[in-house]
Amino acid sequence: MAILTAYLGLGTNLGERQKNLENAARLLFRTSLEEAVHLRPLRSSSVYETAPWGHTAQPNFLNCVLEVGTDLPPDQLLEHTQGVEREMGREWGIRFGPRIIDVDILFHGSQTIFETDLQIPHLRLHQRAFALVPLAELAPNLTHPVLGATVEAMADKADGKDGVRLWGPPIGFPTADESEPQA
Repeated sequence: MAILTAYLGLGTNLGERQKNLENAARLLFRTSLEEAVHLRPLRSSSVYETAPWGHTAQPNFLNCVLEVGTDLPPDQLLEHTQGVEREMGREWGIRFGPRIIDVDILFHGSQTIFETDLQIPHLRLHQRAFALVPLAELAPNLTHPVLGATVEAMADKADGKDGVRLWGPPIGFPTADESEPQA
C-alpha cells in the first residue's frame, strides 16, 4: 500500500488531560520510531476544550487531530489505535461516556469503508464540532468522499461549534529518545 495521509482524532476527559494527549502521541508513534512500522507524524492541530457530546454528565474533553502518513491498511491502523487505548487504560462502558483516551480514525486517504467495526470516514464526523474544528485547522479543503462537503463547510454547520474553545498549542511529537510515555 502506498503512503497516504490519515487523520486521527484524539479526545480525553479523565486524569491529566494534556498529558493523556501527549502520551497517546508517544504511543502511536513509538513503534514507528523503534521498529520502523509505517506510521509517521506529520502535524497536530491545536488542542481544544469541548463540552461532552452524547452523555453530558461528565467533565469537559480536550481534543486534537493528528495528521499522519501511513501505509498501514485501515484495519491494521484500527488495531494499532485500539492497542494504544488499551495500553493507556481505556475502559469501554457508557456509550459516549468519560474516557482516559479515545483515538478515532477520521479519514484514511480518500477511502470509504462501512464495516461493523470500522467506518471511514468516521460515521458521525459531520455532526461532531469537537473533531471538525481541529481537523479544519489542518485540512479545511479536505472533501468528505461521501457527503461531498469540505471539512471547513461541515465545521461551519456543526452543532456545538461555539462550545469548541482553543485550549493550547499543538501537541509535540516524540523523537527517537522520547519513545516511551511519561509517567
